[in-house]
Amino acid sequence: MISDRNILTALAVLAITQVIGWGTLSLPAVLGRDMAVDLGLSLSAVFAGNSVLYVAIGLCSPLLARSFARHGGRRVMMVGTLVAAAGFTMLSAARGPISYYIAWLGLGVAGSATLSTAAYVVLNEVAGPGARRAIGALMLVTGLSSSIFWPVSAVMAAQLGWRGTCLVYAALLLLVSLPLLAALLPKRRNEQPTLASDAGSAMARPEPSQGTFYLLTAAIALNAFVTMGLSAVLIELLKVEGLTALEAIGFGSMLGVIQISARALDLLGGGRWDAITTALAAGLALPLAMLLLMVWGGSAGAVAVFIVVYGLGSGALAVARATMPLVFYDGAAFAKASAQIALPLNLLSATAAPVMAALLTSFGSNTLLSLTLICSSAALLMLLLLRLLRPAVAASA
Repeated sequence: MISDRNILTALAVLAITQVIGWGTLSLPAVLGRDMAVDLGLSLSAVFAGNSVLYVAIGLCSPLLARSFARHGGRRVMMVGTLVAAAGFTMLSAARGPISYYIAWLGLGVAGSATLSTAAYVVLNEVAGPGARRAIGALMLVTGLSSSIFWPVSAVMAAQLGWRGTCLVYAALLLLVSLPLLAALLPKRRNEQPTLASDAGSAMARPEPSQGTFYLLTAAIALNAFVTMGLSAVLIELLKVEGLTALEAIGFGSMLGVIQISARALDLLGGGRWDAITTALAAGLALPLAMLLLMVWGGSAGAVAVFIVVYGLGSGALAVARATMPLVFYDGAAFAKASAQIALPLNLLSATAAPVMAALLTSFGSNTLLSLTLICSSAALLMLLLLRLLRPAVAASA
C-alpha cells in the first residue's frame, strides 16, 4: 500500500500528465483519414508519423540520461512539455509531408523527455525503494489514455477539425500539464537509488548467454510490433470488418479499460508469478484473438470477444515488457540490458503503424490479421524457450 504523501502526489500529477501525453499523441488513430485527405497523403504515410515519433524517442532517450541526472526528471519533463506544445502547434500548421514529419520529430523529442521513461525516473527520484510499486500503479492509469482521448478527439474534430484539435492539445499541455509539473510535482530527494537497486537483495546470478538475450529481445519486440501497430490502426480495422465509425470508436475505447483490468490482475498477483509467466499467458491471448476475428468475421459479438481477449493479452504484455529482463538480469545488469533492448524495440515499434496501415488499405483485414498472428505466434514460441532458460532462482521466486 502506497501511503507516502510525496509519492501519492507524484503519482497523481504523473497520472494526469501521462494520460494527456499519450492520449494526445493517439490523434491519427481516430483522425488519420481526415488528416490524409487534408494533407494529400496516403493513410500509411500519415501513420508513418508514429514511426518518426518512436524513432526519435528511441534515439533521444539515451542522450537525456545526463540531463536527468544533473537537473532531475521534473525539470526535464517541464522543458519537454514546452517542446510538445510547440510540436502540436507545428502539426496544426502542416501543409505537406515535410512539415508533417518535422512536427512528429519534435513530438518524438518531447516524448523522450515527458513520457514513460521520464515518469519512471521521477518516481525513482521521489519514491526511492518504493519506485517499482509506484510504477506499477502508474501503469494502471496510463492505459486509460486511448479510452479518454479517442472519443474526445472525435468530438473535437467534428467541431474544430483536426488542426483545431491539435491547437487545443497544445493549449492543454501548456495550461494543465506544465503547471502541474511546475507547482505540484515533488522535487527529487537528495539521494536517489537507481531502479536497479530496487531489484532487492536477490541472489546474484550469472549473466545469461547472448542467445537468451536475443530471444528476450525478439519476443519483446515482436509482441510490441503487434500491439503498437494494432493500437494505431484498430479503429480503421474495425471499420473494414464492417462496423460503423461510431461503433468502431466505442469498441476501441473499451480496449483501454480492459487493458487496465489485466494490469491490475497482474499487480494484485504480487510475487505469485514472474514476468515470464505473465508474458506466456498474455502471449497466448494475442494469436487466439487474431484467430477469433479471422474466423468469426466482423459481427458485433465477434468484435466484442476480440476486444476482450486482445485487451487482456496486450494489457498484461505491457507490464511484462517492462519486467521480463529482471527475470534474467540482477540489479547490476538490468539497466544495461534494458538500454540494449530499447533501441530495437523502438525501431520495430516505429515500423508497425505504417506497415499495418499499408496492409489494411492495400490487402484487407485478413492479411493484416495473418501478419499479427504469425508475429504473436513466433513470440509465444520464444517465450516458451525463455521459460526453459529461466534461472533457477527466478523460477523458485
